[in-house]
Amino acid sequence: MAYTVPETIRSTATMGERLLFRTLKTYLPEDYIVYYEPEIQGKRPDFVIIGPDLGIVVLEVKDYTKNTLLQLNHEEWTLLTSSGETTTTKNPLKQARENIFHLVDKLKKDKNLVNLDGKYKYQLKFPFGYGAVFTRLYQKDFIADGLYSIIEPQFCLTRDEIDPEKENFSEEILFEKISNMFIVPYRLREPLSKQEIDAIRYHLFPEVRISAEFKQPVPYQDQLLLSLHDIKAMDLHQENLAKQLGDKNRLIRGVAGSGKTLILASRAKMLAKEHPDWKILILCYNISLARSIEQMIVHMMNEPDDLFDLDFSSGEGRVINKHNVTVRNFHAWLKNDLKISEDKIPAVIEKLEAKEAIMPMYDAILIDEGQDFESSWLGLVSQLLNPSTKSLLLVEDRAQTIYKRKNTYLKDTGLSFQGRSKVLNINYRNTAQIVKFAWDFYRSHSSLKEKVVSHDYEGEIIAPQSTKRKGYEPAILKADSFFKEAKIVAKQIKKLNEARKIPFSEMLILYRVKRTHHVNYVDVLTRALKSETIPYYWITENSETKRNFDKDSNTVKISTIDSSKGLDFQAVFIVNVDNMPFQLEEDKNREASLLYIGMTRAKDLLCLSYSGESEFTKYFDQLKEAQKTNTLQKEQSS
Repeated sequence: MAYTVPETIRSTATMGERLLFRTLKTYLPEDYIVYYEPEIQGKRPDFVIIGPDLGIVVLEVKDYTKNTLLQLNHEEWTLLTSSGETTTTKNPLKQARENIFHLVDKLKKDKNLVNLDGKYKYQLKFPFGYGAVFTRLYQKDFIADGLYSIIEPQFCLTRDEIDPEKENFSEEILFEKISNMFIVPYRLREPLSKQEIDAIRYHLFPEVRISAEFKQPVPYQDQLLLSLHDIKAMDLHQENLAKQLGDKNRLIRGVAGSGKTLILASRAKMLAKEHPDWKILILCYNISLARSIEQMIVHMMNEPDDLFDLDFSSGEGRVINKHNVTVRNFHAWLKNDLKISEDKIPAVIEKLEAKEAIMPMYDAILIDEGQDFESSWLGLVSQLLNPSTKSLLLVEDRAQTIYKRKNTYLKDTGLSFQGRSKVLNINYRNTAQIVKFAWDFYRSHSSLKEKVVSHDYEGEIIAPQSTKRKGYEPAILKADSFFKEAKIVAKQIKKLNEARKIPFSEMLILYRVKRTHHVNYVDVLTRALKSETIPYYWITENSETKRNFDKDSNTVKISTIDSSKGLDFQAVFIVNVDNMPFQLEEDKNREASLLYIGMTRAKDLLCLSYSGESEFTKYFDQLKEAQKTNTLQKEQSS
């Protein structure tokens, strides 16, 4: 069964399109991708098929009957409409041909996708083809009316070749027909790699782009080619979700590291592109997360669909136009946009309901980390949503809940998410070792573990599934004092930078408490970093540093765990774990969630350190002892 994007076909699709969609999904191999009506830089082909052993094929679908066709030639077809009038359109095969060459022109600009020498120099490494599908005409109709003189059988699929209900249908013949639609004389010697397929998706569908290393286009003899490295794109499940959220209110519930924020940002870009007149708002709780999302949105909106429009001379993409997406943390939105304070929210909601107040209205509102929003906040948001669009996207992970909420979303917003929610349970961010380490801790220390179930309903905590990306076991470091702890952490950061070439910008230090009457933890930490000449940026020093936070600056970032939500770094150090659970915090579930959040910020390397004792450190002591025992047993057995 092939993977389709979107997962299901739209309800307004023609009967013929629906039939072909089901047939391709059911009978093509499971490593094939079938796109239905993708928007590709100004063109919208009916179907695009990408197969690792096939290449890429574009299909144009027509529901013409024999009575529809009046006069046909290789260029134009004259048709009779249902109202009895005539209309002229392009030959469907010509439409398909134009669409495939539109795709090929985009892909040939990437030097990683073309042959740089040999007989097929400057041509794509893989074959490409096109065809037309006639869902209401049969092979006998083509033969009887001489249609094969206009469209060669090689490039044509008829009803009896795509309908499993018909006697002449054959899975083998369908596959053979699609395989023979190619206009290039060569076939793939080796299947396309995942990286090559990701590169194809990266160029054709800008909304799936996450990151890549761009190098300035350089002439290769008479060709100008773009060099891309380290391409990262949404996986197909994430892409499907972003594209099939549909209109109206939606809820995405996902585990840490599942790409919730990425999907939200991609969704915002698609809405802005489809509705340039819409006023779009993105809200979250944390200032630093708002800043991070804002940088992501600016990059997404300013990166042209065609990467050759990038202005490499300045090192940045050319700003096309000012986009219509506003990103705010909730309290900044209240203060700067609505000009109210939090305590005024109930009164404002009453006035809005009574039509006695005028506030800014939004055509679409997207909320990240929705589990942190108070009931009244959501109530206010829903009052300022355009009632004709009702385009509210709420993204959450209840395992990361650190603020208590009382009501359900239906009571808060008046909007039901039943049947409009999606679950993301695959963790893409962390290695399998980090996922297991963090989830084992969370299950051991949060009473919310009782709410981990397998069904999709409101209130559920979703257990993460790892992508099985392997890495190092998280390190547990115990020191005699925090001064020694800070020194060891600083030396480890320098070692990672010098020996492992991990940039300072990809390292994060998290703390629970800034200072106590005994120790100023951040002061000790920054002095240790200075002694190793390590540049750092204290994100949570004040509200100004939160607003000016730039993830890409070449500095080690220092933050509270609370403010790290939604962020990720290659290496994360959580210091002073003995201050957790914090003595003044009565809710131990919140403390377990906080540490879980901190641990899942690490993409590859995680280190927990402490110099005192607490309920949590006792757990890690036992874990460390168990690790020692396992190591000894392995050494003895070998």
